[in-house]
Amino acid sequence: MSRVVAGCLAVLVVLAAAVALLGGGDDAAGGPASGSTLEATFADRDGDGVLERAPGEPLLDRTDLAPAAAPGRTLAVLAQISDAHVRDEESPGRAFLLDRTGAPFTSTFRPQEALTPQVLDAAVASVNDLSPQAVLVTGDVVDSAQRNELDQAIAVLRGGRVDPDSGARGYDGPQDAANADPFFYRPDVDAPQHPGLLDRAQLPFRSPGLRAPWLPVAGNHDLLVQGEAPASASVERLTLGSRAPLELGPAPDVPRVSGALTSALLERVLGRGFPGETAPTEADPRRAHPAPAEVLGTLRRGSGAAGGVGRLDYAYDVGPRLRVIALDLVKRGGGSDGRITAEQLVWLERRLARAGRRWIVVASHQSLASSEGGGRALGVLDSSPRVLAAVSGHTHTSSIEPRRSAAGGYWLIGTPSLVDYPQQARALRLVETEGGGVAIETWMLDTAPGELPDTARDLAYLDAQGGRPQGAAGGREDRNVRLYR
Repeated sequence: MSRVVAGCLAVLVVLAAAVALLGGGDDAAGGPASGSTLEATFADRDGDGVLERAPGEPLLDRTDLAPAAAPGRTLAVLAQISDAHVRDEESPGRAFLLDRTGAPFTSTFRPQEALTPQVLDAAVASVNDLSPQAVLVTGDVVDSAQRNELDQAIAVLRGGRVDPDSGARGYDGPQDAANADPFFYRPDVDAPQHPGLLDRAQLPFRSPGLRAPWLPVAGNHDLLVQGEAPASASVERLTLGSRAPLELGPAPDVPRVSGALTSALLERVLGRGFPGETAPTEADPRRAHPAPAEVLGTLRRGSGAAGGVGRLDYAYDVGPRLRVIALDLVKRGGGSDGRITAEQLVWLERRLARAGRRWIVVASHQSLASSEGGGRALGVLDSSPRVLAAVSGHTHTSSIEPRRSAAGGYWLIGTPSLVDYPQQARALRLVETEGGGVAIETWMLDTAPGELPDTARDLAYLDAQGGRPQGAAGGREDRNVRLYR
């Protein structure tokens, strides 16, 4: 069996198994408007592919770094949203056909991909119900560094009209009912059927916006095409053009490692046009890829955050007891992995020293533990007794690991994505504990109820590449816990 046919069958089998959703979708929707998983969760208790409401998960004590103590006064409340991947799913510049070629080009197509702005909007509603003092938006707010994707994301986060459509009015992409390619889920005709879903996904809507200050962190998908490469002339011609990829020719001979998709390589592959069959589509100048400096400037203006001209590194004080330090780890030359420079290490040491008696949370898109130069950065954090946590996204997985050090240690916290299951944000509450200690109480936030975000969650759960097989919700100790320090 060929890899293409195997991939097609995998997608079809998983989605077909969910035909019961036609009768069970209402049971999976609803629940507390807050989205707090302390109150209720979603679970597939009988393994039939249908999510149902389940009891909440109370906080578990994690005493890896310090013994348990009675929690007391709240010092600060944060929320974290990560990896929304707001996507122009109609763009000719998308690499959705590369899913067929195997790793590392997986998850370039998702069955719920037309619903990304609505999912982010529903996450904003849940976060607003928490009433945090600040919201960490830890990168990959968009999917492929396009201007119209960024405009949508900023509109959701700031509040106002959001227009998801691009090109010609209405949906024009691989999920169209007329597309006979069995690799792509078509909600109008394939199980689980959602007739008219794509049309509703293109309609403008209004977002209330975040009611708290939001603190952006640069992600690789915010600055690089498909999160991997700087925009090249050929990529720009394809993205802004009037021919959409329809069928891929012989698989391009490209290296299968992060950072290999350079501008030079893209020019070689696309220099004579798309290597395969194309179809007419309506061009849209809003799909242009702005330069990284322009993207960072838009994030700064939209959020009110600080940061230098070249990088989005800054410190932000959340009340008198907490300092957030944001680090920009994106490799401008390409590649999805993070990198921290020697200059950033010096800057980080100075910001830690200036925090005074404030507790410190460090935020980055990629985890410091997996980034180039990240070991040195963790060594800098190890020396500070005021560091409580280093939070990140990027992996689309919920995780919490202790980092022990002579200064007391801290927690490495990974938050899942909004684009893949479980499509959750994270709450972070800093509290004093009896005896003069401190703890972080953290729990997951499901998106607020709504037809489109609820459908997105159901489809994300069934997605063979980003759903339940991946275990992205993490274990019980990676979600609703009290982290003592």
